[in-house]
Amino acid sequence: MKKVLLIAGARPNFMKVAPIYAEMKRRGDTFSPIIVHTGQHYDRAMSDAFFSDLGMPEPDINLGVGSASHTQQTAKIMTLFEPVVESEKPDWVVVVGDVNSTIACALVAAKMGVKIAHVEAGLRSNDRRMPEEINRILTDSISDLLLTPSPDADATLLHEGVDESKIRFVGNVMIDSLLDHLKVSERSNIRETLGITAGEYAVTTLHRPSNVDDRETLAGIVGALAEISTRLPIIFPVHPRTRQKLADFDLDRVLSDSQVKLIEPLGYLDFLRLYSGAKLVLTDSGGLQEETTVLGIPCLTLRENTERPITIEMGSNVLVGVDPEKILAEAYASLDGRRSESKIPPLWDGKAAERICNELEKPAA
Repeated sequence: MKKVLLIAGARPNFMKVAPIYAEMKRRGDTFSPIIVHTGQHYDRAMSDAFFSDLGMPEPDINLGVGSASHTQQTAKIMTLFEPVVESEKPDWVVVVGDVNSTIACALVAAKMGVKIAHVEAGLRSNDRRMPEEINRILTDSISDLLLTPSPDADATLLHEGVDESKIRFVGNVMIDSLLDHLKVSERSNIRETLGITAGEYAVTTLHRPSNVDDRETLAGIVGALAEISTRLPIIFPVHPRTRQKLADFDLDRVLSDSQVKLIEPLGYLDFLRLYSGAKLVLTDSGGLQEETTVLGIPCLTLRENTERPITIEMGSNVLVGVDPEKILAEAYASLDGRRSESKIPPLWDGKAAERICNELEKPAA
């Protein structure tokens, strides 16, 4: 029996941990999974509701770290996670994604001699100004098993000199959650509540500090959204940080005069139901770039770079940065059907969790 600590810290992590946990429970003779929630996302709207939507039990362990600077949060997670590793004595610590919880728990495991598996290894934006990029590089460098979502990630790791024996191409586990819950999400009445019809609205999400903390940048994005909303309504689930900045910069007034509808953050199923019916998605999120790729929904990424270049190669995603003119030009190209048909990357088939567990089942080298 292999005891595995599955680390979840922020909402994107939950969608990756959920199918792995479910697959391990199906292999109960082999795995004893323990969910550790670091509390990096700590309010119910940003965290707990996702557990119930994804069919996950309450976390076995909640570190409750809460909000802090990147350095303080990482240090606090490490301090609180160390006694968990001491008491549980796991065979594996499985970390996912690129948040502070990922690198913090991986560092503790490495220092305590516990094997680390990194799900979503090998992704790079090549922009070290992003804290997530530092987390990705460091986590990959100390992990024993690098579980990659796409062939370009394998190539990146090999280019960085990683031993090929550590790399396993398993596909995108977030797509497991998407495909598992797409039918279930039809029970959500979010579209009816908002008075919208599939294919007749856009969705936007915005949360990265580089986009929302600078007034000029945020004003340019807001102006573009207001302009696009003259063509079709835009539903905007607003991250708490973004809502505060909109108010601080007096930009919520601009949106109040448009067809951009600000709503509270949604649970997983409601949000899946919302964006799966969109004609266009505008986002600075990483996960949405992947999910829209599988669903064939045009996505405009409001960033200068992406750690998921395969979504661009497949034709579903376009990097537009924060230039309002480019945002508008690409939005209208999508709305007018002037974009080529996209493809789904290999192994984004809903079976990544099976392949991950197959790798973890193998005897230690």
